[in-house]
Amino acid sequence: MSTHEASELEVAAGLIFRDGQLLVAQRRLGDHLGGLWEFPGGKRMSHETFEECLRRELMEELDVEVEVGELLETVRHAYPEKQVLLKFFRCQLKQGEPRPVGCHDVAWIRAADLLVYDFPAADSALIERLRSTPGWWEPARPARGQTLP
Repeated sequence: MSTHEASELEVAAGLIFRDGQLLVAQRRLGDHLGGLWEFPGGKRMSHETFEECLRRELMEELDVEVEVGELLETVRHAYPEKQVLLKFFRCQLKQGEPRPVGCHDVAWIRAADLLVYDFPAADSALIERLRSTPGWWEPARPARGQTLP
């Protein structure tokens, strides 16, 4: 493994949609990129899968239990101080109502609101995709012959 790869930070983030809105979290003011809005999640520990990381992080950050679904986007981004690999998964709330336990604030926003909130540079490609993919904002549809719980 090269030094470059060893310094890459692996992050799992959740895209939680509900009633045509998407959940975003505001980073704590004293943290790296503090005050910016993000898709909730966090750093993967070496013993975790990205999905396990996301379930743990969303419980710690928002006090919710989620079902981790499909991987929607993978982004590599180089900040001056570090390189990050972000994996964004569609998630479904299973238990709890999101509240800011490990972040400054939370908000449910619509696609039109994405340009009003300040996000880290690493999220820019995903934000453009979110704005241009209205189907992501719709409720998941059951497969033919199945019903949603």
